[in-house]
Order: sequence, then C-alpha cells, then structure tokens
Amino acid sequence: MSKISDWLGGLGSGLNKLSARLGERRAEAEQTPDGGGPSAYAPSGASGATALPAEDHPPLPAAAPAVPRRTDPASSVPWGMRVAAEAGWRLLVLAGTLWVLMQVISAVRLVVLSFVVALLITALLQPTVARLRRAGLPRGVATAVTSITGFVLMGLAGWFVVWQVMENIDNLSGSVQDGIQEMKTWLLNSPFHVTEDQINDIAENLSDAVGTNTQAITSAGLQGVTVVIEVLSGLFLALFSTLFLLYDGRKVWNWTLRLVPAQAREGVAGAGPRAWDTLTAYVRGTVMVALIDAIFIGIGIYFLDVPMAVPLAVIIFLGSFVPLVGAVVSGALAVIVALVTNGPFSALLVLAVVLLVQQIEGHILQPFILGRAVRVHPLAVVLAVATGSMIAGIGGAVVAVPLVAVTNTVVSYLARHAREQALRDAAPAAPGTEPGPGPGPGPGPVERPAD
Repeated sequence: MSKISDWLGGLGSGLNKLSARLGERRAEAEQTPDGGGPSAYAPSGASGATALPAEDHPPLPAAAPAVPRRTDPASSVPWGMRVAAEAGWRLLVLAGTLWVLMQVISAVRLVVLSFVVALLITALLQPTVARLRRAGLPRGVATAVTSITGFVLMGLAGWFVVWQVMENIDNLSGSVQDGIQEMKTWLLNSPFHVTEDQINDIAENLSDAVGTNTQAITSAGLQGVTVVIEVLSGLFLALFSTLFLLYDGRKVWNWTLRLVPAQAREGVAGAGPRAWDTLTAYVRGTVMVALIDAIFIGIGIYFLDVPMAVPLAVIIFLGSFVPLVGAVVSGALAVIVALVTNGPFSALLVLAVVLLVQQIEGHILQPFILGRAVRVHPLAVVLAVATGSMIAGIGGAVVAVPLVAVTNTVVSYLARHAREQALRDAAPAAPGTEPGPGPGPGPGPVERPAD
C-alpha cells in the first residue's frame, strides 16, 4: 500500500509540473510582439493546447491559391462549327428518312402511282359531282354518272388515237419511205460530199445491228408485254380508287385526320382543304391549257397537210400534262412526221406553229388560267420532272409537278399557321379575364376530296 501511495503521489506531482509548464508557455505565447494573440498553430476554442514555436513551423498563407476549374469541352468548339454539327445530324436523319421512304415507294410504285392518278382524276371530276349533288341527285347516282361519263370519254380518246394510227399506218409508212428517199437524194446532191456507197454502208450497218440484236429486241418485246400488263393493272386500280374517292372522300379525309397527333391536327385540318384546292386548280387548268395547245397545233398541222393531224393533236394533248418536257417532245414528234412526209419546208412551218403556241401557253395561258395559287418556279418544274422521271418514268414525270405545287401550298400554310399560333400564345390576356386552356381542337371535318 505504501508503494502504491508513493507511485500515485509521484504521478500527481508530475502532472502538476506539466500543467505549470504548459501555463508558462501559454503566457509566453500571449506576450509575443506580433499581435499578442494565440499562435496560428493552436486550435481555436481548445483550452490548454500547446502553441508550437514559430521558428520551427513558418506561418501558412492566409488562403490557398484557387485551382482553375476545367471548362466544358463544348465551349472550346467554335460556335459556327457547333451550329453546323447540329444542323448536320438533323439533315442526316432527314436524309435517312427520305431514303427509307423512297425505298418503300419504289417497292410499291405501281400502287402509289395508281393512287396519285386516282387523286388527279378525282380532282378533275369532283366539281361535277358537287354540281350534281346541288342539283338534287343522291351521292351514289352523282358519283356513278360522273365516273362513267369521265371513264367513257377517256376511253374513247385512247381508242380514237389507236384507230387513227392504225388507219394511217400504211400511208405513213409510204410517206416515210418517200421521205427517206428524198433525204438520200438531198444528201447525194448536198455540199457534204456524201457518196451512195457511204449511204449504203450506213443502211447495211443498221441492218446488221438489227440482226445481231434480235435476242435483245425480243427480250425488250417481252418486257413490253410485262409493262402493258402493269399499266392495265395500274389503270384498273386507279379507276377503282377514283370511284371510292368520289363517293366516300369525306370519310377518307376524316380517317386521315385521326392519324394526325392532336397538337398538329388543327394545322393539318386547315392545310388539307387548301392542298385540295391547289390540286383541283392545277388539274383543271392543265386540262384547259393542254386542250388549247392540242386544238391550235392540230389546226396548224392540218392546214399544212401533215398526215395524222388528229392523232398528233391528241398526243400533244396528252403530252402537255408533263410541263415543259411533254410539250417539247410531242411537238418534236409532229415536226419529225412533217419532215419525213412533206419535206424540210413543211417541217419548219410546223416547228414555227409549235413554238408560237408554246410561247402563248407559257406567257399568257398558264399565268391567266392557273394563277398564282399553283405557280411553281421553272427551275423547280424542271428538277421535279427530272426527278419524277428517274424514279417512276413517265408516270413520275406527270405527278411530280402537282406534288410540288401541293407541297408548296401545305408548307406555306403550316408556316403561317405556326406564326399565328405563336402570336396568339404570346398575346396578353384581357384585364379581368383568366387565360384559357389554349386553342381548341380545330375546325370540323371538311368535305374533301368529294362533296
């Protein structure tokens, strides 16, 4: 017990000495000449902490230097390049969508062309159905009368062309042979110094080419049979679609509107009737212009004593449905017939008649009849016809321009509707009224494309 008491007493005296020494050092630290406060190394609020001597540990700076933050990588890219990248990937998505759409259209090209032709025929016949409905006829009777009359007239026009060609094919063949003989005589007497042996060599080479390519010509003929079958199938499908569009076009349009999202339904409901008006005006105006071209050019070549004047006029009428290109090709056909049958002077006169009528058409008839509603820039017409012919041949060339006209009308209306909608949303509410829930669901069903 005595040893434990001695050990505890020694421990107590050691603690007392340590406490006294810490008190002395604290007093010395408080009496330093640099401000008299506690050392920076002493923890704040800790009583009895030992202050470390300043000569052993130099004072730290008041605040550590700020480390610069890393910038966003996108901010290092120039603004113009970022805009180009944003536009670029959107263009890639749009191009991919268009490519897929074109692949789908190419796979069902016959169905698409038939339906588009049905739309064109419906746009031509629908005003007649509307008049008959206003006269008191039921919808089914008005549709039947209009469709049967229209199909019969189109069939008679095609039969008349074939009949005239078959009736005059012998005379045309003899005229062509006479024209070739006259051209041969002219070449022999021309200043080009063409000899009869050279002409015979050219004729023999042509004969050999025909003989060696008999198999290719036969396969082309078989392909022609396939094309005829496809054309007949497309015509049947177009006529069938026309009947339903004339009779039940309102339900078709309302069903199409239900496929559109609710937010965009108002704009589409307004753009649809305007697109249909544009298509109707284009088809009716084109028919009138083509009819005037066929009548005046037909009268001209008739008085110039060109064979098959009436079939050529009908071909010019049909060719005028392809803007620019169709009129040129059908007019060139009339010039060639005049050249091989009546000679160069008659061909020049036919060329003058064709050019005169086409100039009147381009500068007077089309602006007056078609008007500004369906006006398309000539460059857009040429590009549309070329693209349509590359995709779907003659049918694509026929439907390309009305498709561009309708697209132009729809895009213009939707852009204007979006601006008006933005102005309505940004307009402040009248005093004392609460803002409404927004625009309504849009106009009711529109009776298009049939009354």
